[in-house]
Amino acid sequence: MPSVLPADFSRLGEECAALADAGVDRIQWDVMDGRFVPNLTFGPDVIAACRDRTDVPFEAHLMVEAPEELAHLYVEAGCQMLIVHAESTKHLHRTLGSIRDLGAQPAVALNPSTPPESVRYVLELCDMVLVMTVNPGFGGQAYISEMEPKVATLRRWITDAGLNCDIEVDGGIGPATISGAAASGANVLVAGSALYKDPEGLAHAVTELRDQATTAVGQAG
Repeated sequence: MPSVLPADFSRLGEECAALADAGVDRIQWDVMDGRFVPNLTFGPDVIAACRDRTDVPFEAHLMVEAPEELAHLYVEAGCQMLIVHAESTKHLHRTLGSIRDLGAQPAVALNPSTPPESVRYVLELCDMVLVMTVNPGFGGQAYISEMEPKVATLRRWITDAGLNCDIEVDGGIGPATISGAAASGANVLVAGSALYKDPEGLAHAVTELRDQATTAVGQAG
């Protein structure tokens, strides 16, 4: 799944359409507020302006303080899933429930230093857990392989509880790292720079990464 963070911001509508043509399953919007993370990116109006360019689902990764205050705007902008950070809201259980009430799929994200135990008791409220494999705020960072045991722990808890909850990884995902992430239990894999830097184009990058992940899961199983 692609992040549009490395895309040409002056052509975001066209970039979304190109990603859809390349065969992606979903498009991630990295929303940054300059406070929770040291960068500024997209607001809901930008996302809404691109919504009619593709039918591919949108997810908003809300790297913002107090995400519950603006969550409704991202749902109105056309995002089917909202990801909030466990570190960003005082009442995580309530925030996840309110996202469901808005008609969107709730998901929770963990920074690299945050232990999986911090979300163990909200897993039943989540459609997905995002394990950050870089420190959030900027694209193009190196993958932190030490996060793979965290993914494996979450996968075990989810399986043991019989929950229908995806695990996403985001940060430094590319040909050299996607197999480890998938083998550890992640089934949603976000790539940014690796997609846009592929000399053979987006479609080739999407297919190659998907094939690598599928192979890794098969070997791990």
